[in-house]
Amino acid sequence: MEWVLRMHKTEAQTYLLYDRTLLLLTMGLVGIGLVMVISTSMPIGVRLSEDPFYFARRYAFYLGLAVVLSLVTLGIPMASWQRGSSLILLITLIMLLLVLIAGQSVNGAVRWLALGPWRIQPAELSKLALFCYLASYLVRKAEEVRTNFWGFCKPIGVMVLLAILLLAQPDLGTVLVLFITTLAMLFLAEAKIWQFLPIIGTGILAVMLLIIAKPYRRRRVTSFLNPWDDPFGRGYQLTNSLIAFGRGELWGQGLGNSIQKFEYLTEAHTDFICSILGEELGYFGVLLALLMVFLVAFRAMSIGRKALAINQIFSGFLACSIGIWFSFQTMVNVGAAAGMLPTKGLTLPFISYGGSSMLIMLTAIVLLIRIDFETRLAKLQAFVR
Repeated sequence: MEWVLRMHKTEAQTYLLYDRTLLLLTMGLVGIGLVMVISTSMPIGVRLSEDPFYFARRYAFYLGLAVVLSLVTLGIPMASWQRGSSLILLITLIMLLLVLIAGQSVNGAVRWLALGPWRIQPAELSKLALFCYLASYLVRKAEEVRTNFWGFCKPIGVMVLLAILLLAQPDLGTVLVLFITTLAMLFLAEAKIWQFLPIIGTGILAVMLLIIAKPYRRRRVTSFLNPWDDPFGRGYQLTNSLIAFGRGELWGQGLGNSIQKFEYLTEAHTDFICSILGEELGYFGVLLALLMVFLVAFRAMSIGRKALAINQIFSGFLACSIGIWFSFQTMVNVGAAAGMLPTKGLTLPFISYGGSSMLIMLTAIVLLIRIDFETRLAKLQAFVR
């Protein structure tokens, strides 16, 4: 008996209590992002501040801040996140209101709150805040969601409230991420198919009306259908994005050798960084980056499934929502850069420049690591007993 216990203790000591694959994939994506931000932002950095490393320094600052925040977040149990989910959502709603009152405008959109020399984007926080709240709601009301249409509509109502504040900025891209991920979470909670039909129909109608209501949204839709009709006007961004992909071919022009980043392609370091990635590193460079994002999302879904299997409902739903969020946002960003979808202003996870995006997404990764840690610890404790 003593020999068996010693064997169990030895196995427990060598058993990894975190997802090494997820951590390595995230570090790889952050490394690619840092290199690409340095490469793509030099021309605009010189124009704006006469410093080619202006955006690279800011990116490094936010990355360092994200690491510090991650170390703090890693020590917080998931039970605390569950208890504080409503408070996090309330703080997010207040910040979104403050943006409309005292926010800073960039390119016609009011999405940023200034904190000294730094700016934060509450829209990024709204994603994580809503998904934490929905996961907590599903712990308490899963049966009501499955059997009662009103129980199904309550989380939709919270999402709509956030959507109204986001559309006032305006930020349709984030609204789409919230809408799709919310529906996916309710589907995972085993809501009835018939409950989705009126919500999906209403959502599609609302998106169509929002597109029709604003001329710039109509221009985005028509320009992505055939950008070459007006390559120096409405189709300017997309045509230059496609030129970047075309120049890259299979293996790319070489790191740093992009021409389109010299302000032929606007927002080269943010919304269209995938185009420059394709121009410099080619088809295989883009494929590698997308494969890494896909594997991160896959690991998130796998962690969520394992948590749900041992009845850690909040953790399981939150992990799954993070995987869906990363997947859909990546699809929209790459689809817009490749001309398959209208431009939506969403970042490419871990690669595009964006301080708020980096902070929130690395926090989401740390939450996945914490969920995986608690799941493995629970299994190990059951094993040792």
